[in-house]
Amino acid sequence: MRIAEQISMWLCERLTDASADGFVFGLSGGVDSAAAAALAVRAVGPERVLAALMPCHSTAEDARLGQLVADAFDIPTVTVPLSVAYDDLMAAFPSSDHRLAAANVKPRLRMTALYHLAQSRNYLVLGSGNKTELAVGYFTKYGDGGVDLLPLGDLDKTQVWELARELGVPLEVIERAPSAGLWPGQTDEGEMGITYHELDRILAAIEKSDTSGIEPVTLEKVQGMIVRSEHKRAMPPICRVDE
Repeated sequence: MRIAEQISMWLCERLTDASADGFVFGLSGGVDSAAAAALAVRAVGPERVLAALMPCHSTAEDARLGQLVADAFDIPTVTVPLSVAYDDLMAAFPSSDHRLAAANVKPRLRMTALYHLAQSRNYLVLGSGNKTELAVGYFTKYGDGGVDLLPLGDLDKTQVWELARELGVPLEVIERAPSAGLWPGQTDEGEMGITYHELDRILAAIEKSDTSGIEPVTLEKVQGMIVRSEHKRAMPPICRVDE
């Protein structure tokens, strides 16, 4: 549990530095949010955390597993239904058949809800992004990427699965197929076109500057994902003008 202890201590330090009182986070029923939640409880106790269940045309399974995690760690919850807000917002937009643009409205609404809850309680927003997803940009800019802290940001997906087991995350959540819940039947690996285990292997090879054992086509695919998502990992560029 060395990693869990290290992250928990880091969370406590960040809370003190920000003069904040606790953490708020979304619970999606996935392993990443569950691990982040468990770490928050480990750091400050359940009385200083709040989990938001934010259904937005989501499945009942998302809510059930999110509540399962909350119950497992005695985390207080609040439900913020976002389906009506989503529908109203989509109706106000010009008509479009761009599925991803529409789907990304959901995590951006969740970000708005989390920051409202956080500011009203002097809490910090805890994200669940991991090193793998950050590296290839598999997150919504100003959506699930819009957070104050990323406790899992230096752990790849494989490590998150291992940590979740150590923390006591319910097995049903750990073994669930990773999904951002963007549309019915959507899975992370299906959308990316590569498994997390393969992606972790390739990213580790790139980090070590030894990609000799990676198929060129697959390597090129992952490198392209990294390059195309660079803007997600940086603050907006500022145009400097001459005085």
